[in-house]
Amino acid sequence: MTERRPLPARLPWYWIFQLAGWNFLPLLMVAMTPSAERTLAAIAIGYWGVAGGLLISHLWRRFLKRRIANRVRVSWKTIAIALPLLSAVHTAIQTVGYFVIKPFGEIHGAGWLPGALLFWWGVYLVWTIFYMLVAYLRRNARLEAEALQLQLSAKEAELRALQAQVNPHFFFNSMNSVRALVYQDQDAAAQMIDQLASVMRYALQSGHHDTVPLAAEIEAVQAYLAIEKIRFEERLRIAIDIGPGMDAVRIPPMTLQTLVENAVKYGVEASPTGSDIRIRAWRDTDQAVRIDIANHGALAPFTDSTRVGLANTRQRLALILGAGARLDLTEDGGWVRATMTVPELP
Repeated sequence: MTERRPLPARLPWYWIFQLAGWNFLPLLMVAMTPSAERTLAAIAIGYWGVAGGLLISHLWRRFLKRRIANRVRVSWKTIAIALPLLSAVHTAIQTVGYFVIKPFGEIHGAGWLPGALLFWWGVYLVWTIFYMLVAYLRRNARLEAEALQLQLSAKEAELRALQAQVNPHFFFNSMNSVRALVYQDQDAAAQMIDQLASVMRYALQSGHHDTVPLAAEIEAVQAYLAIEKIRFEERLRIAIDIGPGMDAVRIPPMTLQTLVENAVKYGVEASPTGSDIRIRAWRDTDQAVRIDIANHGALAPFTDSTRVGLANTRQRLALILGAGARLDLTEDGGWVRATMTVPELP
């Protein structure tokens, strides 16, 4: 079902202005005619001119519209040649009307001819200026809309490319975890595969959306951490604290997952004693949402990393949530913190 356009967009504005403009001329002529000469014939000759003007200007409009649509420049030389021709044709039509209707009696001499030609030349000059102005304004508006659509398409393509980078990055690391465990504990490996299937299902479903509720992302993160808990056992200690009213906050899918994965890699895996992984989400005083992922460790290991996941997350936050979203990576008292600042979407 196509969306119905608003009433102003459906109105035939060209014909509205055509009829309004050309009907103004006979009204002006009647107003300028002495009351004794305001006969039905005088009014008829005025509307004879309206009919001729509608026909000539519409044909002239078709010529201009075709050239503009074909991106052919309408030069002033073309207009300068056309206007005398248009005025001559209209004068001829008007003359035929005077011979047929005879509103003021018989025509004598040709002294009126230069004035008539000049009058209709001026009318078509004004008509052409208004039409060209409106046509080029509409064309520029259309080009701007097309440019905006191209920008949106490019943004969408960039976003999909970033999402495509996220999932393989995560699944590669997860499959390595399964491979490391399958020779040690088959039951744990089977449980890990079940959890991985759950995460894969979420990744496939969420990939069709720009944002997902924080509650859904937390659920996927818990499945991922359950996988790593089987692998690292007591070395991985998890604490999750989600503030009240935060479940519906929307974030790009797999962003929290990427940050938690980094915390496991550079906190738990890099340390013989493991690490605590703390996940907190709260609404700050400036009404922005903060999501903090912390692990024991230092920023030094990151200097040897390509930081693909972090760069990817920053780009996706900016693309989807705008300049108000950011990701900060800090070190504080033996903790490495990745903090997302997320503006709440309406």
